[in-house]
Amino acid sequence: MNNKAVKVFLSVTLALVLVFGAVAVGMTVKNGRSVKEVSASPFAEWFSKKEQTDTPSPSADVPAPTEAPTEPPAAVSLRMLSVGDNLIHDGIYEQAQKRAKNGGYDFSFCYARVKSTVEAADIATINQETIVAKSYQPSGYPLFNSPQELGAAVKDTGFDVVSLANNHMLDKTAKGLTEAIDFWDAVDGITRTGAYKDKADLDRVEYIEKNGIKIGLVGITQYLNGLSLPKDSPLQIILTGDEATIERKIKAAKAECDVVLVNVHWGAEYTTTPSQEQKNLAKKMASWGANVIIGHHPHVLQPMEWIDNADGTRTLVAYSLGNFISQQNTAARVIGGMLHYTLTKGTDGKITVSEVLFEPTVTHYVSGSHDVQIYPLSQYSDALAKKQAGRIKQSDFSVAYIENFVKDVIPAEFLKTT
Repeated sequence: MNNKAVKVFLSVTLALVLVFGAVAVGMTVKNGRSVKEVSASPFAEWFSKKEQTDTPSPSADVPAPTEAPTEPPAAVSLRMLSVGDNLIHDGIYEQAQKRAKNGGYDFSFCYARVKSTVEAADIATINQETIVAKSYQPSGYPLFNSPQELGAAVKDTGFDVVSLANNHMLDKTAKGLTEAIDFWDAVDGITRTGAYKDKADLDRVEYIEKNGIKIGLVGITQYLNGLSLPKDSPLQIILTGDEATIERKIKAAKAECDVVLVNVHWGAEYTTTPSQEQKNLAKKMASWGANVIIGHHPHVLQPMEWIDNADGTRTLVAYSLGNFISQQNTAARVIGGMLHYTLTKGTDGKITVSEVLFEPTVTHYVSGSHDVQIYPLSQYSDALAKKQAGRIKQSDFSVAYIENFVKDVIPAEFLKTT
């Protein structure tokens, strides 16, 4: 290499050193990382592209904010209570008329001793055996009609669900049933089931909801005492023989609600043994999705049991809760009960039925239209039983008699142990 060439080489080398030295001096620290400040450099465009490639996104340095874990829903429960037939004989409404201070009818005496128990339940259900139709005078057996003041008493006692499905629902013809439906719908706080204004009313899911638990309701009857709706009537009644409609109603309620509660009027009167027909229908309704089945009509107690379902759930069945109140005149027909049970919706949304307890009651009356009143058995006495023994033609009627009768019908697992 000649001297001229050497001089050129050294000049080029020196120039490059100066350029890159200037670049090196221009480095700084930002956010803990090196950032190239090359705005004055002839390589500014290249460094700009390189910086966009080399600089990581904020997510590479700072973890993305995470949402707080969602708390699972807490388990919720309802304390339930169901009773049997609210059978208003003429002596009962005559007593209510005598006890009214300003005209009308006052039924409060009838329910005074059970009111606190009914009120304590979150939801209480009752079978309203007698029609309430404003166009007709009060009447007793065989074609019942009750004064409208009865509605206030039922509500005031603490009931929330009234089932109208029973063999007396057409006692005052289709007109009377229409009026009864309208009447109960107008009682604030009462949910009606078991009688339907028309096809659309039948097809809807009737329900009651509290504490985050939605209970679908279905009301069915086996009998209409030989009566029937006119062919042109829009009213709808579900009979036990119409299993297609029962299945559809239960499954529709199951799809929309947490729980399905069926009230069914069935079986043979005055027998404490459920029929095979009752048992067969109960198993079908359980398989279709019923969680609780409450039976009425025999006017005496019938057993209770659990039905085990294929999906691992259990359905509670009370084949008959007997009379809640009446003026029927045998020992078996004045013994009824209040069924306590708890519905719980777990954190997984599944429903369990637990804490099932049958509490015996006695309808006490001696004078006919003067002293008809429901007693919890815990408040009843041998002295009262002795007074009623002649009326019901049971000379040995006593607290012990009642306890033994109940034990003979209701399985021990559902009775309070002392």
